[in-house]
Amino acid sequence: MPLERDTEGRTFVQHPNGQRSHYIRDSFADPWKPHDTILIQHGFGRHAAFWYHWIPALARHYHVIRRDLRGHGYSSFPKPGEKYDYSLDTILDEIIDTIDQLGIKKVHFLGESTGGMLGEILAARHPNRLHSLTVCSTPTHLPEPALKLFAFDRKDWPTACRELGSRGWAEALSKVPGTIPIEDKAFLPWYLDQISISSGAGLAGYADFLSSLDARPYLSSIKIPTLILAPSRSAATKLEEQQGLMQQIEGSKIEVIQAPGHEIYVTQPEKCQSAFLAFLAQLARSRNV
Repeated sequence: MPLERDTEGRTFVQHPNGQRSHYIRDSFADPWKPHDTILIQHGFGRHAAFWYHWIPALARHYHVIRRDLRGHGYSSFPKPGEKYDYSLDTILDEIIDTIDQLGIKKVHFLGESTGGMLGEILAARHPNRLHSLTVCSTPTHLPEPALKLFAFDRKDWPTACRELGSRGWAEALSKVPGTIPIEDKAFLPWYLDQISISSGAGLAGYADFLSSLDARPYLSSIKIPTLILAPSRSAATKLEEQQGLMQQIEGSKIEVIQAPGHEIYVTQPEKCQSAFLAFLAQLARSRNV
């Protein structure tokens, strides 16, 4: 399948199943040298642009791919009547197909929140495609209280996304104490505008998929180098759960990030970036021994 570019210059991968995945590719690394690739996969409701402030730190020495998940950002989503198997196999296959079409054999996978759950399962199922796995504020599954919260008094989470729309759903979430990551008054309007790029229907389909996603059965099968960026005060995943994650993934390392809220990649980006780059540098040294 050919790579695509729209009239705005955005780049896409067209998958065999008919869906398109939007991605942004950044690299300011020396072009005459070989460099590994980092694949960044965002959490629910967010998309590639939310990681803008990580690019200066990462792209000087790595090729960086930021990819929008199904129904997020500028990626497509199945319309009513379209045949699409909204399953774990499909979502993982689309990630693999993306890096295949970009000509990349292996990546360092960096997954935030529920994006990290995909990375964990990918590491267990396709370890030959990953150099390493880094998860940031990643739960192993979404428990019933979280699903109820995200429903905002609707029938369920997907229904809330459809009825409220992406912006309305994000506005409802923003009223829950501790959910908006920074106090800058200008941040919330930008945050809402960015989430509004996704449609409520697109988010609903992915919310339905996430509602039953469970990475726990796969954790003991992960054998690749793994870093856990653990939030000290997240409402979505307790520190004890993050420490338990380290115990379940053989040889994994944990870096506790002291910061309020769930989105530590926003509230403490420099600390997260420093830990991540140190982890990659250590891996590079061990490969060169």
